[in-house]
Amino acid sequence: MSNEEIEPGSPKDWLRHAFSDLELAHIAPNEKILLEDLCFHAQQASEKALKAVLVANGIPYPKTHNIRTLLELLPQDVTPSQEIQGASILTDYAVISRYPGDFEPVTEDEHQEAFRLAEAVVKWAEGIIKGMKRV
Repeated sequence: MSNEEIEPGSPKDWLRHAFSDLELAHIAPNEKILLEDLCFHAQQASEKALKAVLVANGIPYPKTHNIRTLLELLPQDVTPSQEIQGASILTDYAVISRYPGDFEPVTEDEHQEAFRLAEAVVKWAEGIIKGMKRV
């Protein structure tokens, strides 16, 4: 996205934040960066991209991190692919793995899949919004 002036809370603003999270999700991991944190940013990118589509369509949404819930709110004429719907698995990264606890560590393969799904959702949302006449 360019550095043009963007209205706060607009679909473009939501997308700007989604792209930022997507970049953070793509940082190369090292011994100081937890894969769980990178996957959190993948989830956030997807969540914000979906909220951008909802805002662009004038659809209110609840305060939620649940990707499935956001997908179910999409208008009938906006049909996400199976891949986009599959991003609902990212919801677990929103809360469960963000804090220390008793859970299986995220693997590099899981991180790569989380990033791939998030990138697909963000690019899909960008295409939906660019295709709309009133944004």
